[in-house]
Amino acid sequence: MRDDRQRIDRWLWHARLVRTRTLAAALASSGRVRVNGRRIDSSSHAIKTGDVITVALTASVKVLKIEALAPRRGGAEDAAMLYDDLSPPPVPRVDAPVSAAAREPGSGRPTKRERRATDRLRQRGPHSE
Repeated sequence: MRDDRQRIDRWLWHARLVRTRTLAAALASSGRVRVNGRRIDSSSHAIKTGDVITVALTASVKVLKIEALAPRRGGAEDAAMLYDDLSPPPVPRVDAPVSAAAREPGSGRPTKRERRATDRLRQRGPHSE
């Protein structure tokens, strides 16, 4: 392969988006990676600098512009120099409202009476009427 191109699975591994090259190949083959807006289904797809890839990871979607190709896997600092992150900022998490059954942290184990009251609030168990 030419020096100005690299396999997508190797680049994903070098950029430390996945832990192993096998996982990188599986991610690329699964169809959860797009290169310049086109879905790929092959781990041997060639990429070059300037390409924009979109990777659907378990917890988030990353949009990355490829800045460089690496001949070998380096540290986290080296991996961060391989791409420019164009991902939108994460959506702020909204905490769930505190329910009546919530207990103060550090208040210890609930008594039998408190547990039964909690069960009644949640409408479960034999004591819910």
